[in-house]
Amino acid sequence: MSQRVTIADVAKAAGVSVTTVSRIINGHYEKMRPATRKRVEDVISKLHFVPTASAQRLRQNQGHVIGVLVGDISNPFSSLLAKGIDDVLKQAGYDILLMNTNNSLDTEKRALQRLYQQQVDGIIVQPNSGHFNQFANVVKSNIPLEIVDREVWDLPVNVGTVTSANKDACYRLGKLLVDRGYDNIIAISAHFAEASGQIPRIAGLETAANDFGLSYHNIETRGHDRQWLSSAFTHQLAQLSGRTAVISLMGPVLFDLLSIFREHHLTFPKDFGLISFDDWEWSQYVGNGIFLLKQDMELMGNYAAHRLLTQVEDGRIAGGTTILPVKIVDHPSI
Repeated sequence: MSQRVTIADVAKAAGVSVTTVSRIINGHYEKMRPATRKRVEDVISKLHFVPTASAQRLRQNQGHVIGVLVGDISNPFSSLLAKGIDDVLKQAGYDILLMNTNNSLDTEKRALQRLYQQQVDGIIVQPNSGHFNQFANVVKSNIPLEIVDREVWDLPVNVGTVTSANKDACYRLGKLLVDRGYDNIIAISAHFAEASGQIPRIAGLETAANDFGLSYHNIETRGHDRQWLSSAFTHQLAQLSGRTAVISLMGPVLFDLLSIFREHHLTFPKDFGLISFDDWEWSQYVGNGIFLLKQDMELMGNYAAHRLLTQVEDGRIAGGTTILPVKIVDHPSI
């Protein structure tokens, strides 16, 4: 009878993950609740489970590894996000296998396949795909999964997400701009991923513009160089009357804008107001400082890692969405 009971049977009966059962088999109890350990051990005894050599090797061979996929490792946002994840997992005794998907759907798909083959204990993804089908095999393989930063539109309720209040922050920004006498918004975006975090930001700005009577315009830079952006921006600015706020919807875009402003001898807030998402602490030294909407990337990584550990350690599904606030840093660039 005992030979027919598998490690998956024990995990199901105890309501935990296979990796949790395997850790107990191999004596790895770090960061594990005593009640969880006792429940699993009781089920092992009740079912007369005898672990196979392969089950005993599972933790020994793969040993506390979490796969982390980020969209663009060269972007400081992704780097700080990964650091926040690693800070939590390292304390819990896990290593991370960090992979850069380069905002590519194909690269993301191949990276996920590699993580299946590596038998990682869980996966945290800053997704490129906006559709859950890209990640469905993770759930089918009973690998704990957490989505971070960007939103997957058709995500099942049993898969968790940690993101920022992008849409709400941009809506509140629209109201603030009206209160400060602005008439127009020019947003500069760069959609490198299908599931871009800029999508809810644009939605928030568009809704605010409609509700508060602002003129709204978006310039999408993907596939174009700085010279094209320079021409598109100056042309759009010349068409508008009244006060205009220019909003960089991602930190790296701000570098291009500052170069363009210098090229055309444009200054802020004289010629327009300037606002940016995220800056990694450097924009305070530009002029008298740039008005910012800031996300705490490391905190976001912390939350995603803690939520994933809930699944890996306890076998509890951590579905739903955790939304972190976006902080306004009011500098005199508007």
